[in-house]
Amino acid sequence: MSSETSTRVDDALQPWQLFTLAGLIGATVVVFVSTGQTPAGIILLSLTIFTAAVVGVAAWRTMSPLIGRDEPIGAQVLGGRTRAALEREKTLVLRSIKELEFDHAMRKISDKDFAEMSARLRARAAGLIRQLDAGQTYREEIEREISKRVGRALPGSSGGPDKARPTRLCTGCQTENDLDAKFCKGCGAKLEMAS
Repeated sequence: MSSETSTRVDDALQPWQLFTLAGLIGATVVVFVSTGQTPAGIILLSLTIFTAAVVGVAAWRTMSPLIGRDEPIGAQVLGGRTRAALEREKTLVLRSIKELEFDHAMRKISDKDFAEMSARLRARAAGLIRQLDAGQTYREEIEREISKRVGRALPGSSGGPDKARPTRLCTGCQTENDLDAKFCKGCGAKLEMAS
């Protein structure tokens, strides 16, 4: 990454930083203003003000989804832990679909329950796959930066996913999927195996 992007810091003050700063300033003011108090009283007043700041942060985190201004701008780069957590959740959802199909085949689940639970799990799996595909990986970001610095495209890298990689289409929604995909990333339907 270039020094511009690696050392870039958001200039805007984040809400949690504002509440923390307000709590620290409030506790400092209490220490200076409360003359003649016992040390226990000063500590208790400082903790009360800092607790009010924590409540402010909690209230902000509760209300921020309703405001809707905290949406990321541009492509979201999924980091190591976040991407790993999404991969784990995707694996668990796909395993749940497989177990659900097995239970349905063994007649442990009724057709109505199977249809409802299967639709929900497939929608969740499709959403996770879309979320993973939408995020850029660090490898793509590094390759793009190297090709920009070198001034030419590297062999096998087009700045994005490899377009020469073979894919297969979903018969339902015509979405391109990887060859090893078991479910469509567009609609979540089970892909037919090529013979």
